Amino acid sequence: MAKILAINAGSSTLKWKLFSVPEETVIASGMVDRLGLPDSVFVIKKADGTKYKETRPTIDAKEAAAMVLTRLKSDGILAHLSEITGIGHRVVAGGEHFRDSVIITPETLKEIKDLSEYAPLHNPTQAYYIEVFQSLLPKVVQVAVFDTSLFATMPKVNYLYSIPYEYYEKFGARKYGAHGTSHRYVANRTAEILGKPLDSLKLITLHLGSGASITAFDHGKAIDTSMGFTPLAGITMSTRSGDIDASLIPFLMRHLGISDVQDFIDILNHKSGLLGISGLSPDMRDLDKTKDSRERSELALEIFANRVVKYIGSYIAEMNGIDALIFTAGVGENSFAMRARILKQLSYFGVTVDDEKNHVHGKEQVISKDGEPVKVMVVPTNEELMIVRDVERLTAKSPVTD
Repeated sequence: MAKILAINAGSSTLKWKLFSVPEETVIASGMVDRLGLPDSVFVIKKADGTKYKETRPTIDAKEAAAMVLTRLKSDGILAHLSEITGIGHRVVAGGEHFRDSVIITPETLKEIKDLSEYAPLHNPTQAYYIEVFQSLLPKVVQVAVFDTSLFATMPKVNYLYSIPYEYYEKFGARKYGAHGTSHRYVANRTAEILGKPLDSLKLITLHLGSGASITAFDHGKAIDTSMGFTPLAGITMSTRSGDIDASLIPFLMRHLGISDVQDFIDILNHKSGLLGISGLSPDMRDLDKTKDSRERSELALEIFANRVVKYIGSYIAEMNGIDALIFTAGVGENSFAMRARILKQLSYFGVTVDDEKNHVHGKEQVISKDGEPVKVMVVPTNEELMIVRDVERLTAKSPVTD
């Protein structure tokens, strides 16, 4: 029985799942939190639900990867590391070059590093983890799964900005999107649940988490998405502003006495969104608790829902209809209150919500009223499974031998 390790590395976290294939069952999972910070935390969870947790003064990236492999052996999950036949890495930015997942070679690793300008908070870290796991398991094939590949073939009418065309030709200035691995899984899973081919459906997938994005699928193709050149664009998020007028940047920089534009971009990324509007928290759960006593908490929630509705409406118009609307990610899967806020504004399009069905947390369910033409669904995302499937697909085409 082969095993594939799915790696989702961030700047301060390392999340992972170990799957047995072809069964696609999770036999262990875990994460390392607060990487490189005081009181780093290592957690592993076995298939039977038992957990192991350890806090150390600090854990660096290489130590984190070694701890994962060591615990897999010491806990008896693996008899030998040679049982791992593939490792899949989530990589945020693939630019226009990577239109599909790829087996990692020295050349592709260099290109991932060269694309760091498009995702400076993610690509360098993810490239580093690829190198770490290559050093620890040099004979194991590794695959890069790009968030942006789903959107590489969007029509030009949707990915080009209305700026001089040569900026796209010379510098690659275009919409790239993000969360592609999640949107791809959710769209395919929705088609399975509905029992229809994906290429027969018009879908809108709502990845609503700390980072949030919306994607339109027209007959199997992702034709538009809310995030842009970077994940800063689109709807209001936990700490990201989403869409703003570019002229606002120099205006506020002058008034705030900011000379480095990157300092202002940091404000848009880390101090805006729900946090900036509410002045309280980036966490929607905190705002829900205080919405009746704090006007700005309620305002932040209203603005979040408003921006989501605007994108949904525009995508329905763009596709000339909709078959299903799907909620996923932390907020989308768990906040029935936010789902209700959004859906009550979409009745004009034939979108409904069954209040009883909507009281669902983190599991697959149709939440629209029975018999309605537009299905509204909750479908928990599974990026790691999508990564594993890509590793299986690519290694089957190009088997790696010692």
